[in-house]
Amino acid sequence: MAQSDTSRSSRVLVVDDNPDAANSLATILRRSGHDVHIASDGHSAVQIAMRVRPQLVLLDIGLPGLDGFAVAKRLRQEFSLGGLKIIAVTGREAEGDRYRSIEAGIDQYLLKPVDPVFLESLLGKGSNRKDR
Repeated sequence: MAQSDTSRSSRVLVVDDNPDAANSLATILRRSGHDVHIASDGHSAVQIAMRVRPQLVLLDIGLPGLDGFAVAKRLRQEFSLGGLKIIAVTGREAEGDRYRSIEAGIDQYLLKPVDPVFLESLLGKGSNRKDR
């Protein structure tokens, strides 16, 4: 896979307590030229986001400590991240989760596995579409 033009590069925070899932997403994104950071729990996700100020957060819902809904709420409340997009990338589809994601400030709710081409289209185009 060729490196993307750096003008299209984004700072991305991948949050997942499954190291294989987090590393797979990070590898795909890094190969496309993005600056990727990884967190494995909710508390570290908030800390890293405050430090690196990502443009996109790919957020698992079922996390130790703060769950993904709580992380999204904190990111929306604690500090202003202009243009921040939060996308739930989860294997969980419990009743009410999509509604809870809206309440938490999550822009999109995607089920694993996420198509890498679709993911790159979100980053490349800066879409604000809400596919729920």
